[in-house]
Amino acid sequence: DIPEIPESISFCRALQIADFSGNPLTRLPESFPELQNLTCLSVNDISLQALPENIGNLYNLASLELRENLLTYLPESLAQLQRLEELDLGNNELYHLPETIGALFNLKDLWLDGNQLAEIPQEVGNLKNLLCLDVSENKLECLPEEISGLTSLTDLLVSQNLLQVLPDGIGKLRRLSILKVDQNKLIQLTDSIGDCESLTELVLTENQLQSLPKSIGKLKKLNNLNADRNKLTSLPKEIGGCCSLNVFSVRDNRLSRIPSEISQATELHVLDVAGNRQEIFVLLTYLPLSLTTLKLKALWLSDNQSQPLLTFQTDTDPETGEKILTCVLLPQMPSEPGCQDNLPRCGALESLVNEMSDETWNERAVNRVSAIRFLEDEKDEEDNEMRTLLRRATPHPGELKNMKKTVENLRNDMNAAKGLDSNKNEVNNAIDRVTTSV
Repeated sequence: DIPEIPESISFCRALQIADFSGNPLTRLPESFPELQNLTCLSVNDISLQALPENIGNLYNLASLELRENLLTYLPESLAQLQRLEELDLGNNELYHLPETIGALFNLKDLWLDGNQLAEIPQEVGNLKNLLCLDVSENKLECLPEEISGLTSLTDLLVSQNLLQVLPDGIGKLRRLSILKVDQNKLIQLTDSIGDCESLTELVLTENQLQSLPKSIGKLKKLNNLNADRNKLTSLPKEIGGCCSLNVFSVRDNRLSRIPSEISQATELHVLDVAGNRQEIFVLLTYLPLSLTTLKLKALWLSDNQSQPLLTFQTDTDPETGEKILTCVLLPQMPSEPGCQDNLPRCGALESLVNEMSDETWNERAVNRVSAIRFLEDEKDEEDNEMRTLLRRATPHPGELKNMKKTVENLRNDMNAAKGLDSNKNEVNNAIDRVTTSV
């Protein structure tokens, strides 16, 4: 409940770490940039509306957290923070990112999610040491081709934007491990995606994709590919080249067949092909016999399947003579009208992680997840400890930001009104004194 930081804080010359997150502050004192030994500053969720214009004087800053505030612009002096490695501007009201952001050469983590950005300046390509870039939940219609300059980048998060294509330069990001482009307007995926040789997770959920490029088969390290809720009509046979693939989900598309080459992805544990139909027409009629060579832990076929794995029988396709697998759910019967809106948004994949019983499956809400990890993957926890920036939860959730802003405005109006009343009282007292003396 600290309402104000005193100007005298500037006398704390040896101060290195300051965290005022979650207090009812609206500003930093003008003298604050005099704390030139400061290395870490956290002012998340304090209704901050502007930074001091001379914030660049804090030239020793390595970490600056400004998440969940009301910032609408960044001062030019921010470019002077040459030692800055972590900059968190998530959940503010930024409409523009200054070109000088490219001067922060030592930056490793840049979080810009939850703003109003319509574009990213091309100078961002100068950030050669950047490991993580999060620009999700903005209004981006494209990414600059200069993004190819981010040669150290491992995580690129661009979910919930307006992207129709990805720049071809993304193929130069040879260290990129995680790419999330879900909830955009992608109509195609660039062929250069196959050059992202370190990619382990690719999330394409909720776009307008009708096909995947053949080059996707070059992603030898990919273990999670999610393309749910697109308009895919076919899959390239090269998909079998993803030899490390653990989870492959293409739920709610328009697929008529699954290529038999999928069996070449010998590490595949989860395959979700549920909901592949167009209007009331059944499209997915059988599965390739080659699936029997895989050690699947779950195979999802229908909209309301209660068992993770079904019993199949061998049959022959009357049209081609090809040996196939079939069961009672193939070909799939259309859903009842009005049922589709109630489908789980990401299938039942996470039940493998939680080891849920069949009886409890329908009683548990299914949340959107973008990464599937199995219990035996203990190394994930070790990897998380190596990350440079851990974003800690702030006391107030983001949806309360507007409410807080309203309260702040009301408080300012009340203070102004009190000021007017005080002035009126002083005037009235003066008149009384003059009248009395007369």
